Amino acid sequence: QVQLVESGGGLVQAGGSLRLSCANSGRSFSPYAMGWFRQGRGKEREFVATVVSKDNSSWYSNSVKDRFAISRDSVKNTVYLQMNSLKPEDTAVYYCGAVMRPRTLLMDATTYEYWGQGTQVTVSA
Repeated sequence: QVQLVESGGGLVQAGGSLRLSCANSGRSFSPYAMGWFRQGRGKEREFVATVVSKDNSSWYSNSVKDRFAISRDSVKNTVYLQMNSLKPEDTAVYYCGAVMRPRTLLMDATTYEYWGQGTQVTVSA
């Protein structure tokens, strides 16, 4: 069973940094891709970043590009999201997801087969 667990969220001032982690606490698995999404209060879940396992190719939403960086540690079965220059509009619950088989729509939340429970990120002005 795949069980994704996010950590690293918290309260930070604008301009600060946080690093989120997403680990699989279940059986060992080899996802095709791992991604981060976020959901602000009263908003739909939106794509943040994704990384493909075989070649570490990655994509970002325009709103976080050049500020956030996604990375993965295949030995630890963990994916990270380094968030720098945080803004109040980055406030949201951040979720990690896993895609097990090759897919093209990696920016679409419906592509992801497994999700973590989410971690709250709050950026104060």
